[in-house]
Amino acid sequence: MGYIGRTSSRIHCIHAFSSPRILWTDPTFKNTSRKSSFRGFHHPTNHINLSSPPSYSPTLPHSAVLFNTFSSNDYDETFKNKSNIRDQVLTCISANGEMKVTAATYRNIVNEMMMQHTLTSVSADALGRAVGCALLLSNGMKDQQTFQLTVNGDGPIRGILAISNGLGHVRGYVGSPQLGNISLPEAIGKGTIQVVKNHPDWPRPYNGITAIQNGDIDRDVGLYLAESEQKSCALAAATTIHGILCTSAGGYVVEQLPGCTEETIRTVESNLQQFVLQDGTDKLPTGILSKGGTPLDICSMILHGLDMKPLMQVEPKVLCECNDNRLLRAVRLLPKEEVDDIIATVGKIEARCHFCGKVYRWGPEELELRLAQAKKNAAAETNNNFE
Repeated sequence: MGYIGRTSSRIHCIHAFSSPRILWTDPTFKNTSRKSSFRGFHHPTNHINLSSPPSYSPTLPHSAVLFNTFSSNDYDETFKNKSNIRDQVLTCISANGEMKVTAATYRNIVNEMMMQHTLTSVSADALGRAVGCALLLSNGMKDQQTFQLTVNGDGPIRGILAISNGLGHVRGYVGSPQLGNISLPEAIGKGTIQVVKNHPDWPRPYNGITAIQNGDIDRDVGLYLAESEQKSCALAAATTIHGILCTSAGGYVVEQLPGCTEETIRTVESNLQQFVLQDGTDKLPTGILSKGGTPLDICSMILHGLDMKPLMQVEPKVLCECNDNRLLRAVRLLPKEEVDDIIATVGKIEARCHFCGKVYRWGPEELELRLAQAKKNAAAETNNNFE
């Protein structure tokens, strides 16, 4: 699944079929019967809708690997990632500076999170898509800047949260890790997609929200980008889960930059249509990744004919920020009577991190010692401020 949108009143969703055709709908999603053989980006001044699809063979088998014809052999070895051994987020730009593509593979991250949270396939797919969107949209941010994606639905998954920063450090969790065999939209239900961007130096975070309309996360995030941030982009993120193993996980975001010409738009439209055909799945871009394609190959395919230039890459990883001090701050916010009651009833303070599953346990003596030390440190800091 993916999404293509722009800053005008016309918003289009991408949906891959087994045949080389793309369904597009009107902005309100009320007229879903309107179809075209092609639907793509929008130019700031007019909607481009080709009367016929670009030239390609409609009988081309899905097993054909188109990215082999878009050779990435000329690029520096640093950007290559044979068989997607390592997780990678790569950003490339066209030579004319009109189109930017960020592509990612993060199979290892999904597998690590599956083990951390004991996820079933539906829950793993949901979290994997959210993590993918967070990684793609945080790429290029400052190191300490964060992108937080929250999916608040009324479905049995009971919410999804993914947070990533400019370094590619990501964490996340789902409300119900042990869901049975149901569809992703059914698991998510109706509700909202919320985005929070923040930085320690900002006086207040940036907040955005939009309604869940599809329930497959990446298309809903794409709708958020078009409606709330007024961005012209195409977004896709998905995973392939087999039992307890994620065999492929990846995504891409294509962004139309200021001053983009119709010629460049048409080139990218043509490349995207062939890309959908070559992927051959309804989980873009996992089909390409399963065939051995890498983020560099994805960027090469989408920017084919535009003299692609790699800009930057990061190696994302799961990194939780939980620690003893965070728990101590939370305990100090509780009334003393409530803390004493917990100690008297349970005999200890215990907390479990939602992101990594680590459990913190403090007995009465350790808790008293920590609270006394925190009080002493606070007093010393106050005295220093007055000096």
